[in-house]
Amino acid sequence: MPIYAYRCDSCGFAKDHLQKLSDALLTICPECGQAAYTKQLTAAGFQLKGNGWYATDFKGSPTAPAVAKTPTAESVAPCASAAVCPSAGTCAGS
Repeated sequence: MPIYAYRCDSCGFAKDHLQKLSDALLTICPECGQAAYTKQLTAAGFQLKGNGWYATDFKGSPTAPAVAKTPTAESVAPCASAAVCPSAGTCAGS
């Protein structure tokens, strides 16, 4: 049975309720009695159980991320004109 989060729009009371899918929505707040008790949208949680599932199966690859290379003066194309260069000709390529 799923667990649903409810919150009262009137008094702010919040509680989780274990309900069947076929159960009617709760509308009366158990704290203040107002008809402002609404079901909240929450993220679904699940747990993999049984043979064949390991805690490390979906945690990413074991390889290290690629290191970003910084450009050198030889790899940077020179500016065609200081008038169109965004750095006004002060970059490493000029």
